[in-house]
Amino acid sequence: MKKIKVGITGGIGTGKTTAANLFKEKGYQVFSADDIAKEIMVSDESVIEKIKTEFGEESFQDGELNKKYLAENVFSDEAKILLINSIVHPPTLEKIETGMNEALMKEDIVFAESALIFEAEFETMFDYIILVTSTDENKIERVMKSRKISREEVIKRINNQMPDDEKRKGSDFVIENNSTLEDLKSKAEFILSLIENMVGV
Repeated sequence: MKKIKVGITGGIGTGKTTAANLFKEKGYQVFSADDIAKEIMVSDESVIEKIKTEFGEESFQDGELNKKYLAENVFSDEAKILLINSIVHPPTLEKIETGMNEALMKEDIVFAESALIFEAEFETMFDYIILVTSTDENKIERVMKSRKISREEVIKRINNQMPDDEKRKGSDFVIENNSTLEDLKSKAEFILSLIENMVGV
């Protein structure tokens, strides 16, 4: 029986987390790189020290990440984004890989969701990669609504990410998420059925 690791990726506002949650609802385990990274940033002492050294003591407040400070001083600067990613990514990837391998001892298919599969160059960890994409206008509207940030800020974040067209080249499946939630759901279910059929191959 084949064991399959699937990566789910896409830029900000594409709906990749919504797609990942649909797989969760189907009973599959989905590891979120964002959630794991957030946990590491407040629990891994060496990571905490490196972040404080690079970005200042004010990166943390009462043992918690100072999100406002980081958003204003780190996540709007491409060089600083690369630097913080270089600190947080290695332990995050290690945790994802360990978790996926453990899950596959009981399951046939396991998923991991990360915006940075291609940027962080860990696509070889997966058997298949699903890219969730959308028009820039849809991305902007979704993020403005969900995160309550300005249009300019969303555009800046989109511009700091690898373009979808680049990600398409390395993806096995692409979900165009420009319509309804039902449309996204039916596309995700179709891809899931294809992957499930590969288990027995």
